[in-house]
Amino acid sequence: MQAVRYHDYGDHTQLVLEEVPTPDPGPGQVLLKVVATSFNPADAALRAGYLREMLPLELPHTPGVDVSGTIAALGADVTGWDVGAAVAGFLPLNAAGAAAEYVLAPAEVLAAIPDGVDPVDAAALPAVGLTAWQALFEHASLTAGQRVLINGAGGAVGSYAVQYAHQAGAEVTATAAPRSADRVHGHGADHVIDYTATPVHQAAEGTFDVVLNLAPTTPEDTDALAALTADGGVFVTATTAPTSEPGRGVRVVRMAVRSDAAQLADLLAQAAAGTLRIDIANRRPLAELPDIHARADQGTLGGKTVITP
Repeated sequence: MQAVRYHDYGDHTQLVLEEVPTPDPGPGQVLLKVVATSFNPADAALRAGYLREMLPLELPHTPGVDVSGTIAALGADVTGWDVGAAVAGFLPLNAAGAAAEYVLAPAEVLAAIPDGVDPVDAAALPAVGLTAWQALFEHASLTAGQRVLINGAGGAVGSYAVQYAHQAGAEVTATAAPRSADRVHGHGADHVIDYTATPVHQAAEGTFDVVLNLAPTTPEDTDALAALTADGGVFVTATTAPTSEPGRGVRVVRMAVRSDAAQLADLLAQAAAGTLRIDIANRRPLAELPDIHARADQGTLGGKTVITP
């Protein structure tokens, strides 16, 4: 089979499309024929070696933590799945990924793709959709009537966070560049701050029960965002942590997403029902993955990109 791999840490030039053996599923695993994967910033961070102490990889490594595909073979002890089933999942970060024609996946991370969801689009949902869901409802316990500030709403995770918060009945203030403002409004944001024109902490009105930081921020900007959290509120960050505790009963959570098949199944069901919109900016073939990583490193990728073998 064909797979994109890197044999050493480094920049995008380490990524090579090559022929590798098709793996056999072990106990608890399934072999997936890949329909699509998607690019996530974690893929680039792993490739560059930034996470090597926390998540050491066995090199050569195939990137791609998101996957949609069809089950081609079942490993021992796998029950509840049939060959040919259409599934999606969020793969372990340090395992071989889905930038390949086939990939092994733990059966426990998979969710069925329902009718009404494009299998290619489904690959764009797991990592970012789960990040937004867990941030708002597991860590922040967001409820109807609360005020929430979503910093980085124009990004892939932010687009889902805005949708979830709006559906939960929260008053949503979102930050986005002008190119993303209409889309963020369309996802349900009540107020959109153009962070390119005015610093967020100056443009925001009042304080917020929940502040969700999804954008890379300087220590000073992170502290300013945390200061916008109301007394007794929750500051959740998927990027930079404040330099000190904000006090005032504010709870600070620095989160990392985890795979959750039940949550993913619920999100896919929402997409099938039309209550959740999966945003896709680009669809690219597997051979172009090095260019996708290069554009991401340059900050010019823009939007969610799915990759098909």
